[in-house]
Amino acid sequence: MWTPSKLTQAYGMLLLTTLAWAANTVLGRSAVGHISPMLLVCLRWLLVTAVLAITWRRVLARDLPVLRERVGFVAALGSLGFAGFNALYYSAAHTTTAVHMGIIQGAVPALVVGGASWIDGTRISWLRGVGVCCSLVGVAIVATGGEISTLMQGGIRAGDGYMLLACCLYAGYTVALRRRPAVSALSLMCAMSLSAFLASLPLAVAEAMLGHSAWPTTHGWFVLSLIVLLPSLLGQVLYIRAVGVLGPGRAGVFVNLVPIFSSIMAVSLLGEPFDAPHWLGLISVLGGIGLSERAALSIARQVR
Repeated sequence: MWTPSKLTQAYGMLLLTTLAWAANTVLGRSAVGHISPMLLVCLRWLLVTAVLAITWRRVLARDLPVLRERVGFVAALGSLGFAGFNALYYSAAHTTTAVHMGIIQGAVPALVVGGASWIDGTRISWLRGVGVCCSLVGVAIVATGGEISTLMQGGIRAGDGYMLLACCLYAGYTVALRRRPAVSALSLMCAMSLSAFLASLPLAVAEAMLGHSAWPTTHGWFVLSLIVLLPSLLGQVLYIRAVGVLGPGRAGVFVNLVPIFSSIMAVSLLGEPFDAPHWLGLISVLGGIGLSERAALSIARQVR
């Protein structure tokens, strides 16, 4: 049973999470030309693992026996939800805008709702179904520049396609979080970060062998530090805790706040344009979050 205090805390954690993830969108674009994408992913999770292992070693040591029992599951979460998602995410930053990246992330809640229904048998009300459709239409508008008919011709840029694939991975990660081991969020985060680092090593090596690796510049190190602090440590730990309170369906819906914050940051900090298709897409995505949350609250009242 949700209590007002737990709900308030969960909503606050999700608000901070989406702010941190919106910053990640701008930081990912800002890193272009200052550090190569696979090296960025690899160094990101190496540093996160080191910070957590050093500062929370006692908690990690306490939870280690439980983590060992679920090592395969935890490794899959870190490899796909962290390494795979970020590899596609930072690759997308090279061929699309931060505005597009942020708004396309609005597909995550719709994918989470669909995944939770398929895997857990979670019922989708008609109102939530409409909200999901609104979100997906908004994403399609942005990805096609307002010409949704081009989807039939494969007419979306590579970066937008990478972002859609990344959203699928993160939606799967969110649904799977409901089955996470009974350990602290920080211990789980540390274990998944280590898995993400190990999974990203081959990608960084392949990038170097192809001659595409670029060591961080001074600006690259600055961006990397902010990525480690905000979306990696703050955002991920708060998200894990919020999912534990609200469940993946309701928590995933709040990812739709990322487009708002990332669009504001991209326009104000990077000077990116915000045209009519962006407005239409954003309004559609926001309509989706409103309908989905209204449906969830209605179901909660009926349960009581």
